[in-house]
Amino acid sequence: MNSTLLLQNWIDAFQRCDVDAVVACYAEDAINFQVAAGEPAIGIERIRFDTTEFFRGFPDAWSRVDNLIGDGDWAAWEWVGGGTFLGEFYGDEPTGKSFKIRGCGFFNFRDSKIIYQRGYWDKLSWFRQIGLPIE
Repeated sequence: MNSTLLLQNWIDAFQRCDVDAVVACYAEDAINFQVAAGEPAIGIERIRFDTTEFFRGFPDAWSRVDNLIGDGDWAAWEWVGGGTFLGEFYGDEPTGKSFKIRGCGFFNFRDSKIIYQRGYWDKLSWFRQIGLPIE
């Protein structure tokens, strides 16, 4: 298993804003824990829901890979990304404002599928840029 290649497949799908292709990278029982979001997304249906919400809110989402590394069944990337708040996002109306933030993500693979993902990014900077209140 080449974890770097598997992560690159996920990144490519994410950069295309392709919900089905992103979700296809996960195992049925995968966990996606975006630390700034609070609670992890458990299971492929919740991951599909969250991915759909993100791309609906930010249909022009983009990312740039700064570093991509793999070791055994783990891979990680450091990224810069952004987009414009153009659609409803978890019930919040779009502001038309753009954002650009940095972050990193760690991925654990089993049988060529993501079983665990953990991401770190700055929610305060993101929400300030797109005009959402921090709770």
